[in-house]
Amino acid sequence: MNGNNSAISLNEHVSNGNGIAAKSSKPMRQNSTYSDWEVEKNKNKQFHEDFTINNFFWRTHTITCLVVLCGTLIYVTGFEEPSANTEFNTKRGILAVLLVFLFYGVIYTPDGPFVRPHPAFWRFVLCLSVAYELGLIFILFQNVHDARKLLRYFDPELGRPLPEKDYGGNCLIYDPANATDPFHNVWDKLDGFVTVHFFGWWLKTLILRDYWLCCVLSFMFEILEYTLEHQLPNFSECWWDHWIMDFLLCNGLGIVMGMKTCNYLSLKPYYWTSMWNIPGYKGKLKRFVLQFTPYRWTDFDWTPTKSFRRWVIMLMVIAMFLLAEVNTFYLKYVLWVPPPHFLCLGRLVFFLFMGATAMREVFQYLDDPKANKFGRQSWVISAIIITETLISVKFDPATVTKPLPRHVIIIWSVGFSLLSAWTVWNFFLKRFFYSLAVAKETASPKTKVN
Repeated sequence: MNGNNSAISLNEHVSNGNGIAAKSSKPMRQNSTYSDWEVEKNKNKQFHEDFTINNFFWRTHTITCLVVLCGTLIYVTGFEEPSANTEFNTKRGILAVLLVFLFYGVIYTPDGPFVRPHPAFWRFVLCLSVAYELGLIFILFQNVHDARKLLRYFDPELGRPLPEKDYGGNCLIYDPANATDPFHNVWDKLDGFVTVHFFGWWLKTLILRDYWLCCVLSFMFEILEYTLEHQLPNFSECWWDHWIMDFLLCNGLGIVMGMKTCNYLSLKPYYWTSMWNIPGYKGKLKRFVLQFTPYRWTDFDWTPTKSFRRWVIMLMVIAMFLLAEVNTFYLKYVLWVPPPHFLCLGRLVFFLFMGATAMREVFQYLDDPKANKFGRQSWVISAIIITETLISVKFDPATVTKPLPRHVIIIWSVGFSLLSAWTVWNFFLKRFFYSLAVAKETASPKTKVN
């Protein structure tokens, strides 16, 4: 990629999302925090920018935004006819409160770790995630019937029981009894979720940036489906649906394509030039498109066994990731939201944006010695996942607390025991015996001298 392909030129580097201020050789933008950590991580990669920025594009325009806000409120107050419809006024008032909150947050919230396409976009994601968490807390304080009625404000078609699809049933790949279409069982499983699985794991891999971590999460989710199929019929699938269609084909290919994309983004050179310094409309248009590509790419070398602290945090990350995946199915089940509905799909897309920032913050929290505070987006998304779980437990305790089958309890008990034993051995006993061996070798020459 040459200078003519370039994009934004920032006179500041990315804030780290963990509230760490650091030195920067570049001119600093007001109210920003700076970190040399990402520069150090990428010091061997080809990166260049020309330091020419469009000040209008990067200013926050606080006075202009205040004038726009007040002008809008004056117009609503003085020029609109009041409505006698209480429901309409309530909806509009809540929407106005949300928009003003987001408006203020985008202006004054500190920058996150990403700058593309614009830091304001990621500030918007953070503020929207806070609003989503507040909405979840409000729903948590309702009963299940009122919560379902509340969702009808988004769509009058909601609030009706869902027909749960069981993907198990006849698990014959080739059914000789059906002469017309012996592979009908396979075609029946090829629904829209196949595409969602593939592209979902492609994007998740871009967030996690680690082959083995993605494979562990994909494998463990299939195990969770086996574990919870007695609670949700949606989890009941044929063995080849679990391991061939999902784990190997959809998830596996998505992970491979995601890692290929990560390798490309890691190896490509980054030369950024301001759009205004690029001659011709074609070059400017290409530069505009590249505004939606990464400013630079940081590889995530998680190395979970490097220390006990790192190991425990990685286990917590895996647990929270899987819990967020499971919440997708339990929430639609207890709140009666069909899978193709825009609320379900919107939540999945929203989690991708939140997760991208959160995983970047978590990795820096593990990797940067100066990072002593959990990132903002990581904190919010953790609270969201836990609140979603509590909603599922509160609204349908009969389903969520169904006893696990005996063989499931045995398998999970063995798994936890092996994991605990390996943790104690690798981080405590192994190092203890090693220190004893070193001490013995150190003392042995002295014994011979005596």
